[in-house]
Amino acid sequence: MAPIPTPPAEPQDSPDRYVGLASQDAEREARASGWTTVRSLPPGAIITMEYLAGRLNFEVVEGVVRRSWKG
Repeated sequence: MAPIPTPPAEPQDSPDRYVGLASQDAEREARASGWTTVRSLPPGAIITMEYLAGRLNFEVVEGVVRRSWKG
């Protein structure tokens, strides 16, 4: 039987700290903090629900991060 893969460690960073920042600034800071994938989404966007370690999602309204979550 093949071993179960170990997912990479996520940055020790709170997604909440990006709320209220301009989306470009938030993305720059998230990448500098170690997030490998950062995606900006409009409110109500249809997205897949799979969890991807190292990914940070931003819900962006008028260029400002309104919500942020891992995966």
